[in-house]
Amino acid sequence: MADESGSVGVSGAGEGRSGEGGRAARRKRQQRKQRPFWQELPVLIAIAAVIAALMVSFVGRPYVIPSQSMDPTLAVGDRIYVQKISYYTSDPEPGDVVVFVGPPSWNTNYRSIRSDNAMVRGVQNFFSWFGLVPPDENDLVKRVIAVGGQTVQCCDAQGRVTVDGKPLDEPYVKDDFPWRQGQANAVYPAGRVFGPVTVPEGHLWVMGDNRNESADSRAHVGDELQGTVPVDNVRGMTVFKIWPPGRMGPVSAEDPQSE
Repeated sequence: MADESGSVGVSGAGEGRSGEGGRAARRKRQQRKQRPFWQELPVLIAIAAVIAALMVSFVGRPYVIPSQSMDPTLAVGDRIYVQKISYYTSDPEPGDVVVFVGPPSWNTNYRSIRSDNAMVRGVQNFFSWFGLVPPDENDLVKRVIAVGGQTVQCCDAQGRVTVDGKPLDEPYVKDDFPWRQGQANAVYPAGRVFGPVTVPEGHLWVMGDNRNESADSRAHVGDELQGTVPVDNVRGMTVFKIWPPGRMGPVSAEDPQSE
């Protein structure tokens, strides 16, 4: 009996110390959980910034349409979302509306959008990483008409663009130069006629949907790339109009070569 009594006494003391330690640990955890919001805010901002930078670098980013060359598909001032993921495993295809960096001959009239003030320019470059400021490059948006190895020209007897001799179906083109069937027609930039041009491998022939208001591949056939754009210059595919609210909606990749 004495042994049992002593045994019980020792056990009770241990449980008491254990209980006090457990309560102290719980109080510490509660204190950590109850930190003021202002202490957690910087961490939350840093996490959000990292996620935004990763999204812009690897998933996609917004752009603003600066001209009417893609009207009516894309209007001046439209905000679009351009995703990059599709082109990690495949190249752009006919009908895709792509954003790309202009090759050298396309950049003659481009002027930097960055401030001359070094401090302001640094801030602009910093926010560009998060998609809040456009990148300082001549980004353009056009529709892919032909890809490497294909021969493109205009026009057939009905005034249509052809690729490898087959006329294209282009319902997205609403405005084009007039076509006088059976008569001599003007060469671009005064009319529809251009080509033929065989697109080099790894390059694209691109045109604006607003044909008589677009300085696209046709305007650069005299350069070292015959007006084509390297696939490596493509930043991504336009998939959605995100602003203004009245124009929000998907941007379709309509393949003009499909039968």
